[in-house]
Amino acid sequence: MDDDGTRGVRGSSADRVPGPALPPPPTTPPRVPAPAAGPRPGATPVEQHPTRPGPASPAEQPVPGAPVDAWLRTPRPPQEPGVWRYGYTPPPPEEPEGVSNRSLLVGALISLLSALLLWSLWRNGYLPYRLVPLKLFTPGEWWNPGTSGGPRTIEGSDALTVYEAILFGLLAYGCGRIGNFSELFRRHVADRGQPFLALAAAAAAGLTQLLVWKEALPVVRPVLVLVASVAGGEIYQSQTVVNVIYAVIAAAVLYPFARLGCWRQLIAARRGAAAPAPDGTAAAPAAATSADQWPELRTAGWTDAADTLTAEVRTGRMSDVDVARLRHAWTLATRRPDRLAPLAEAVLRTGGAAALHPSGHRDLPRRGARHDVLTGQVRIGRCADDPHNPYVRRGTGLALEPALLGTSLLAVGPPGAGKTARLIRPVVEALALRALAGQAAVLAVGGAGAPLGPDDAFDVVVRLGHPGSAHDIDLYGGTTDPDEAAAVLAEGLVGDVGSLDSRRAATVLAQLLGPYRAAHGHFPSVPELRELLDGTPAALAGLRASLEAAGHHAMLRELDARSRQAGGPGDPAPALADRVALLDRPAFTGFFATGPDARPFSLRALGQHPLRVRVDLPERGHAEASRLLTRLLLAQFTAITAARTDTALFACLVLDDATHAVTAETVRGIRRLRSVNAGAVLALRTVDDVPETLHTPLLGAVGCTAAFSGITTWDGKRFAEAWGKEWVETREVAQHTVFADQPFTRALHALRKLVTGKAVTTDAVTVRQVERERWSASELAYAVPAGHAVIRLATVEGEHAPPLLVHLDG
Repeated sequence: MDDDGTRGVRGSSADRVPGPALPPPPTTPPRVPAPAAGPRPGATPVEQHPTRPGPASPAEQPVPGAPVDAWLRTPRPPQEPGVWRYGYTPPPPEEPEGVSNRSLLVGALISLLSALLLWSLWRNGYLPYRLVPLKLFTPGEWWNPGTSGGPRTIEGSDALTVYEAILFGLLAYGCGRIGNFSELFRRHVADRGQPFLALAAAAAAGLTQLLVWKEALPVVRPVLVLVASVAGGEIYQSQTVVNVIYAVIAAAVLYPFARLGCWRQLIAARRGAAAPAPDGTAAAPAAATSADQWPELRTAGWTDAADTLTAEVRTGRMSDVDVARLRHAWTLATRRPDRLAPLAEAVLRTGGAAALHPSGHRDLPRRGARHDVLTGQVRIGRCADDPHNPYVRRGTGLALEPALLGTSLLAVGPPGAGKTARLIRPVVEALALRALAGQAAVLAVGGAGAPLGPDDAFDVVVRLGHPGSAHDIDLYGGTTDPDEAAAVLAEGLVGDVGSLDSRRAATVLAQLLGPYRAAHGHFPSVPELRELLDGTPAALAGLRASLEAAGHHAMLRELDARSRQAGGPGDPAPALADRVALLDRPAFTGFFATGPDARPFSLRALGQHPLRVRVDLPERGHAEASRLLTRLLLAQFTAITAARTDTALFACLVLDDATHAVTAETVRGIRRLRSVNAGAVLALRTVDDVPETLHTPLLGAVGCTAAFSGITTWDGKRFAEAWGKEWVETREVAQHTVFADQPFTRALHALRKLVTGKAVTTDAVTVRQVERERWSASELAYAVPAGHAVIRLATVEGEHAPPLLVHLDG
């Protein structure tokens, strides 16, 4: 195995980029996959060759057979925190609560029957004074005497015909508005789409034409009367003119139904689908400013490099990781102009393989989640259609990205809730892809066998307690300062012991680490540190002799102070020795080595190189040692990232199980991570895995929280308090019995009670604004379905989203 010259020695120093966990794959450029069909929903990704991307998901890659330029040109509009931006389309405006289908149908039927009854009464002369408005605007000699007298002349009959047509139109319009026929048409006809819409409109048009020409609807005669009054009656002596008028009437009756049925759009769509594309016509080329044309390179004048990358994208010789990596490399090069020319020459020479990751990998061996490497997002689920979620978020994808992980994330859920498979694994995978693009470094810590990803997806794999592990962990974090090493080591060893002051423990360790390093040039190994903490006379005497021989008088005073304090009340040395003894076991022989020949992996490399690191802990056989190491890695990560000067690289620590790993000092360190472009992802089975005094500080330190299904009401109460309250509108309905005074009314009420079995009541509705919890403890414990989680997100800029119920699909 290629381990950069470290064969036989575990690890690498902070100034040296560790070799990959497995031999690097061939350097042939990966191509965008072109499967015959999209993946089935819920299908397990098929393992691919390490140099080729995994199967493309419909929501993250172009359609099958299309090159990556389609993926590159897909819009990604800015949205609220957590929205899956790839190809996002906003939902339609929220519609107000409408009436039920039953009420709508009954209202339309009543309106129609009422209109028919009114029209029948009109036509049969049962309505008094029905001709009075017409007689007011026409000459009196046209009508017979009296208010109900009919027409006397032909002119009066023609006026009555037109008058009835106008009244019929007003009656039809009023019936349609009162009966809400437009909403009925939209729900039961228009919403079904084509071709049902066109067929329904055609059937209605045919029925209306039949009624018009049978003169059941007053349309033909009023039109003929109006035409005769304008052009004269002699016009009807020509059969051609009559036919034209009839054709115009038929077309006028047909036109509104053609508009309602969208006949024109349907015919155009059918013609467009049936018409074959002419031979030799190619798709219109993308605009010169489109994303796949690399406009940033063309603007800077590097046209040759832009043409090379455009050809690589169009021919499928680049993957999405290559695009993201080269874009990031170009952004960094623009900050230092001396790097522009070498980058352009590398692009012209190697194309999409320029600016490769130190491991030589251009993609992960396989992907299990949907990623948009251009924005750094990983889709973990979809917001449920639930009243707790805002309308604009229902049905939208939920994604995590560095802007959110920079505030740190706390996930709480019982075993089997899906924390690892549906949240931790996608996050580690997304950070690994971002590391290949040169934009992030990730440290994933979990138990041996935890599904955090295959070995060939990481550059460094540390298997503590496994004899075949090629790398080791530096207990001292790669520092040369005894005080700094003592402070971090004290947090890892006894940070969870509430009765011990970690500052006194750090002082005890510094009194031993400083003299030992001054005498030997390195920190002590685990057995040597255990002997010093136990106060073994031979170990202390040997250290004292070495210091006296080298003339380190200041360190002799430190050792003398340790000797005076040893065995005193409250001395933390015995507790420290007991914790170090957890690491001084036969299973860890050869690990945590120190000295000039040992070069264990140091977490300081995470702040300098885009590394992918995985640490496997022996949780089954050494549970307490695993918790100690987890606590130590968390303390080292917060201390190292907070002290780095170059924060261009996003660094993230992912703990698959943070049980007993959180201390008061690490909570303060987590709070500082967002200001140094770093974050931590912590998974817990319950909040009680953290000391009770740290429950509130921890929930306040992280910006993103996730409560999985199955948590207890005690945990739900803490999340409910952390997420706060909101103003909601409540409706209270009070029913009051109606007491009748009149005998007839009392009889009707008695009859109604006899039929329905209930007394006659009236409702008193009270609407008011109250402040309620966004999610109550009981709802979090019992109303979250399996496979779901309630997630609250926040960005490092201060934007935040309310707690959302999310269906996790990994």
